[in-house]
Amino acid sequence: MSKITEITLIPLLAQLARPYGMARGLMGSRQSTLLRLRTADGAEGLGEAWGPAAVTRAHLEMLRPLLIGTDVHDVELVAARLLAQFYHAGIQNQLVAALGAIDMAALDAVGRLHGLPVARLLGGIARTRLPVYASGGYMTAEPERDFPAMLETLAASGARAAKIKIGLGGRSDAVRVRAARAALGEAVLLLVDANGNYTVDEALDSMRRIADADIHWFEEPLPPQDFSGYAALRRRAPMAVATGEALYTAWDFQRLIEAGGVDVVQPDLTLCGGVRAAREIALLARLHNLRLSPHVWGGGVGLAAACHFTASLPDWPHSTNVVHPAWVEYDVGENPLRDTILRTPVRLEDGCLVLPEGPGLGVALDEDAVAQWRVD
Repeated sequence: MSKITEITLIPLLAQLARPYGMARGLMGSRQSTLLRLRTADGAEGLGEAWGPAAVTRAHLEMLRPLLIGTDVHDVELVAARLLAQFYHAGIQNQLVAALGAIDMAALDAVGRLHGLPVARLLGGIARTRLPVYASGGYMTAEPERDFPAMLETLAASGARAAKIKIGLGGRSDAVRVRAARAALGEAVLLLVDANGNYTVDEALDSMRRIADADIHWFEEPLPPQDFSGYAALRRRAPMAVATGEALYTAWDFQRLIEAGGVDVVQPDLTLCGGVRAAREIALLARLHNLRLSPHVWGGGVGLAAACHFTASLPDWPHSTNVVHPAWVEYDVGENPLRDTILRTPVRLEDGCLVLPEGPGLGVALDEDAVAQWRVD
């Protein structure tokens, strides 16, 4: 028996040298909420939750008494029971993010107990090098100054796919896309992201203006809950539609997929309910023959979890010839919470992330760096 004895949150906040962001606004900091879980026999696991730490803490205060004393191997079962018990709270909130961080930490602890990496607990290690798409080209207060340098950073990443932010209108999108294509060349797959800032007609206008730049996918053209809009848009879109970073649990993804609104599903493990919820979403995608690419926007623990999740996915429907891999998002913006808080950060080599070695998630916190960014 490996009963859970302690669950604690570690809120982190790092101020940025220059604010950057998306069509909906800029941000001046990066934040993340880590979760540390300990068991009676000395095992420890790490998780990460998206969103404001104060809201996550409020949900954890409700969940903690019901999880302490649970065997760490039973967390998936108990989390499902808790989600059913607190159904009035809904599933599109920090309750699910908190349960996801607990799930992530429990898998990390179980892996450490048994000397196995999380990817093997999920079904096996299909690959140890995980192709990324480099995510950058952000909106800033001074785009004429900042955008060219951001494109240079994308080009220098070595990734064979790169994503830029758009969403300020069709004419602006066309200018940014032309600049990106010129900087990246024809060999790099170009992805764009409007962060849900458009209506269907606005998204179609943007798509038509940029289609000649060979756009690989258009991410979050519409707000996340506009399932009927996604269905209408996808029927007319001249390029693949990707979305899902703001959706919670497999039920949200089921609605999107059954509506016929997506080509590439993008669960965020720190938001959707954790690693095992992401596996449910991956199964939905496989059953509907859709591609999957995990969204990653947070700290080093969430990135490590995304690596193990992606490493465990089969190359369905491919056998030996994989047309497009399940890319992991790797943002190339300033992010101390990814690059400094782990003793050994997840490595980017030749456009691929290297799966962390060792049991569990294969990462450990640099406690000095954590103390530097901790805000509680």
